[in-house]
Amino acid sequence: MTDNEISKQSADYDSAADVEASTEGLTPQLSQREQVLERVRSDRYIAKETMGADDSDRLGLSSLPPFGGGRPYPPMLPAREQYIVEYNGPDDPYHPLNWSALKKIKIMSILGFATMSVTWGSAIFASAIEKIAEDFHIGLVVAILGMSLYVFGFAAGPLCWAPLSEMYGRRLPVLIGMFGFAIFNLCVAVAYDVQTIMICRFFAGFFGASCLAVVPATFNDIFTNEWRGTALVCFATAVFLGPLIAPIIGGFIVYSYLGWRWIEYITMIWGFFAFTLILFFVDETYAPVVLVRKAERLRRATGNWGIHARQEQTVLDFKGLLERNFSRPVKMLFTEPIMFLVTLYSAFIYGMLYLLLEAYPIIFVEGYGMTPSIGELPYFGMIVGELVGCGIVFVFEPMTVRAMTANNSKPVPELRLLPTIIGGIFFPIGLFWLTWTGAYPQHIHWIVPTVSGIFVGSGIILIFLSLITYLIEAYMMFAASAMAANTFLRSGFGAGFPLFADALFHNLGVQWAGTLLGCLGLMLIPVPVMFFIYGKRLRKLSKYAPDM
Repeated sequence: MTDNEISKQSADYDSAADVEASTEGLTPQLSQREQVLERVRSDRYIAKETMGADDSDRLGLSSLPPFGGGRPYPPMLPAREQYIVEYNGPDDPYHPLNWSALKKIKIMSILGFATMSVTWGSAIFASAIEKIAEDFHIGLVVAILGMSLYVFGFAAGPLCWAPLSEMYGRRLPVLIGMFGFAIFNLCVAVAYDVQTIMICRFFAGFFGASCLAVVPATFNDIFTNEWRGTALVCFATAVFLGPLIAPIIGGFIVYSYLGWRWIEYITMIWGFFAFTLILFFVDETYAPVVLVRKAERLRRATGNWGIHARQEQTVLDFKGLLERNFSRPVKMLFTEPIMFLVTLYSAFIYGMLYLLLEAYPIIFVEGYGMTPSIGELPYFGMIVGELVGCGIVFVFEPMTVRAMTANNSKPVPELRLLPTIIGGIFFPIGLFWLTWTGAYPQHIHWIVPTVSGIFVGSGIILIFLSLITYLIEAYMMFAASAMAANTFLRSGFGAGFPLFADALFHNLGVQWAGTLLGCLGLMLIPVPVMFFIYGKRLRKLSKYAPDM
């Protein structure tokens, strides 16, 4: 297939319905070549939807400045389509989907490393809360705000980084984000008043959120449908291992001669190291922007300044940008039953992750009398649980891929919910186990509540990862809006839950606080079951979810 044929086919797709209709009449299984063509079409549509305008929005001639030199404006290019750079067919090695497996794994590893540094930064502060409260003479709840404001930064950041990645590619937002993340962690490390710590913690989260918003999109750029699930498992592992490893290491640093400031110095060093790796070893992955780079090289090599990429024709419309990236996620959240309930469930689980960062010290330090540094070691139970959960998701991948192959290589979102159902059962079991055994330290050995973390950790990863993948595959063309709504609500839960954890566990008692939270988890189990049975019918009624 030639460039012109790709351009001709791709130019006809101006709506989600058009993109969906384009799959009709394909052979029973989409090859990678055909997936490349589909991705080119969807990339153009997504860019248009995210940025709010395309090249049809033009400035009037009256608003243009004089051309200069006393000369009139030159005539338009005779046939503009001939000057637009395209991929050289679906097998073009420059298209990110066609990159080598080694290059894809390198990019995935570096970005996963960067993402873990960001999530590490969210939880490492928990180990320093008591010391900061003591040093600055503030209450524990005020000190916990340092962690909550960081997670609030996670909520605000994607609203900036996601549309920026559609305009200028994935690499630039991640580079800016990691640099800002490292700088603001340095500011926290050298801060000598509470307000500086709080403000810089928020902006560290805001800039760090570039990884949370852009890395999943990057994986989507370079992996085909069959490998997307596996890539997202790796991403989720980085997201959830960071907050659990951080308190373990942080506890030993804070209560050593180094002090609490060194947890921020280490996070800063990690951030700058990740920034350096991305700068030198990660290429741009967003296909339309890859074409922009190609057009730049061709212009300089040929001296033909009419050569350009379609992405360069796009005119940014701020009104459309605000509508698509602020109001549409809110509309989807409150008008789509799938969006609302799935987001509510994932937000609850995300909030529980950060609440447990406050609950574990209450159980093991206050209850079992462990030192603050040793009292962080029981998190290893949750770490093992999360690795078990990732293994369970991998077990389901072959079945999901077979179903996808039978469905013309289109996703079958409801199959992603099977691990969620398992996780929904594991999580409350682990929570009841943790709190009812941890409430009686004088009678029950500390290893018993520690082992419960296997169920808690596996439940968290099974629920969260599967629900996020379900949202992405259910909404496809509007996945960015779906993820923006999900990120905003879950980050609100993640920021808010730690603030009441201390009061909840001390006023109700460990066992009854755990019972309350476990019962909330039980009440949410029907959510994935309901969508596994009725999800396809509900998607047919949605104006945002394509019928697959």
